Amino acid sequence: MNKNIRRNILKTVLIPAVCLLVCIIIERYFAVDMVAPAIMALAVFLVSRVTEGYVYGIAASVLSVLALNFVFAFPYFAFNFSIPENIISALIMLIITIMTSTVMAQLKWQEKVRAESAKEKMRGNLLRAVSHDFRTPLTTIYGSSTTIIDNYDHLKKEQILQLTTGIREDAQWLMNMVENILSITRIDNGGVRLKKNSVVLEELINSVLVKFKKRYPNQKVTVSIPDEFISIPMDAVLIEQVIINILENAVQHAQGMTELSLTVHTESGKVVFEITDNGCGIPKERLKSIFKDYFEIQDAPVDHNKKSMGIGLAVCASIIKAHDGEISVENREEGGCTFRFTLDEEDSLSEQL
Repeated sequence: MNKNIRRNILKTVLIPAVCLLVCIIIERYFAVDMVAPAIMALAVFLVSRVTEGYVYGIAASVLSVLALNFVFAFPYFAFNFSIPENIISALIMLIITIMTSTVMAQLKWQEKVRAESAKEKMRGNLLRAVSHDFRTPLTTIYGSSTTIIDNYDHLKKEQILQLTTGIREDAQWLMNMVENILSITRIDNGGVRLKKNSVVLEELINSVLVKFKKRYPNQKVTVSIPDEFISIPMDAVLIEQVIINILENAVQHAQGMTELSLTVHTESGKVVFEITDNGCGIPKERLKSIFKDYFEIQDAPVDHNKKSMGIGLAVCASIIKAHDGEISVENREEGGCTFRFTLDEEDSLSEQL
């Protein structure tokens, strides 16, 4: 039997049983009559809400009617549908609960349709954004490689080196974009299971700095982390990608930036990561939507410079969400902005378990 089917059957039986027990307790110890039908209707509503399709809600309706007839209708603790009052009450209860189940199933179907529509819109916007972003580096790579092939005998060594360096940089940029797109697609579709291991904070930061330095050798990053030993359960590859994406975002978009810092501290069982720059900051109208999983092409640069359209930040939000963490961004009064995200510290996670 399918795991989801077993889970739905368990919910269908367990929720009415708990509600029936509540009804018995209320009537016995609080001397309150006529609450059982309302509570059992609530049970059907809950079953319809947490299960899939019509079947389980209708099954819960039938179980509720039988339970009410057995426990609360005369003669007590026996099934008797021969008495007109019992028959009418059972029919009314069954109709109400089936209607409730049907309405809930329709609402869930409508929610599913809306979600699918939003996903299709996101895919379309993502495709447009990716097509726009990929065109410039691909054109540059094609043009540079063609120049080398067609004019190899006439080019100086310095010119060839300059052209091949540009090809390498554009290829690296394309690789980073592809990694970001694959990550957010796999996580949003539930295709990635996080491989959480205990990672020492200092080792994580060292790995990030080494990789970031290879891409941006001239960009200094000021680092501040606690002296004490801190271990964090995480998928280290994905969290490294989060930090590098945010650092790269500052390098590419924080105009006028002269300082870039990475600070980590602990707070109430959480490990807080902060990446701060003193650049131009983020327009207020973009702050609320900067982590959204859809992309709009706006203000395309006339000089065709590469523009990542915020895909990396959407990846960051998806990865942190998958780790049950939180991510945010805010502008600083003195200029620039601070990206902040949290992860559970290992000791805190163990106490919760």
